[in-house]
Amino acid sequence: MSHRALFTNWSASDQRVFDIPGLSPAMMQLIIEFAYTGSVCVTSDNVQELLVAADQFNIMDIVKACCGFLEKELSPENCIGIWQLTKIILCYGLEEKAYRYITDHFEEVASHEEFLELSLQELADFLEKDELNVKHEKTTFEAVVHWINHRQGEREEHISVLLPKVRLSLTSVEYIISCVMPNELVRNNAHCMQELRGLAQITESGPPDFFNPYICPRLPPAILLAIGGWSGDGPTNGIEAYDVRANHWHNFTDNSEHPRSFHGIAYLNGSVYCVGGLYRLEHFNSVRRWDLSTYTWHEVAPMYCRRGFVSVTVLDGWIYALGGFDGHTILDTAERYRPETNQWSLIPPMNERRSDADCTTLNNKVGETEEH
Repeated sequence: MSHRALFTNWSASDQRVFDIPGLSPAMMQLIIEFAYTGSVCVTSDNVQELLVAADQFNIMDIVKACCGFLEKELSPENCIGIWQLTKIILCYGLEEKAYRYITDHFEEVASHEEFLELSLQELADFLEKDELNVKHEKTTFEAVVHWINHRQGEREEHISVLLPKVRLSLTSVEYIISCVMPNELVRNNAHCMQELRGLAQITESGPPDFFNPYICPRLPPAILLAIGGWSGDGPTNGIEAYDVRANHWHNFTDNSEHPRSFHGIAYLNGSVYCVGGLYRLEHFNSVRRWDLSTYTWHEVAPMYCRRGFVSVTVLDGWIYALGGFDGHTILDTAERYRPETNQWSLIPPMNERRSDADCTTLNNKVGETEEH
């Protein structure tokens, strides 16, 4: 709903007083000011109440402003509360970002008060995610114990639900024997003790069963990716990932993918984007997205220009593609991509034509090296 149409549906044009239950005078004043000016002042003090009020009136411009504000304010202290708020107010983009913030910063989040107020199902859902970012799995076990001890009388029976979601095989046998099994919550639960006694047999019985909840590895907190490029006599579609925690390279090559080289790579919101590039004499404007949670490729919107030797970087949720070579000429044009809308938009061209240059971001600006 636009700010000009906000009050046009109220039927009694001569009515001077309206009763709007559940809305404070301060929020009503902000909404009225928005109706006249088209702008609203969102602060940490009013954002939650204002978001609820804007949702009540279906004022989407205010909803978007509040969601954008909350997205920038995400922190270990408030991310769970913001994520839970999106279950009441439908803000899909904010919900996804808050959820990913929790999984990406789980160790820090688990030390704050909001973590202790998670429901059993919410906590269980987080613990079973492969994307849960913890350097050591003992952190996950300690978080479970901390959550249960907060209300031990009513939660202690939940240890049998939560313990299987801790990847205990990723800890040491010494830790399991000295810290997990002697824990009062575990020791007093026959089901948990039985599971732990069988854990050694599971890990020693041969190749690991990655569908077993105790064994399945989580995604590493940091990986180095090598995607495509030039191999031997021509372009390749090879994909290799280096797990810094395991000191090991993994092959993720998808033979259905077209080989390409001299492309740009960007990481944004849990996906890797392969931008432009070339194969033999064909220069691409196509863009492929690799979802790291499913290891699947997806085609997204193409660029306006074909760009081999393209410079690519990320800033404020946008992917920038600068310069490159289209098969005929070196380019000075530039464009940027927004995943939420799946659209590229042209931006002002560079002062000079550049190809095969490097670019990065610094102090909220995009910079490119002097290559031509």
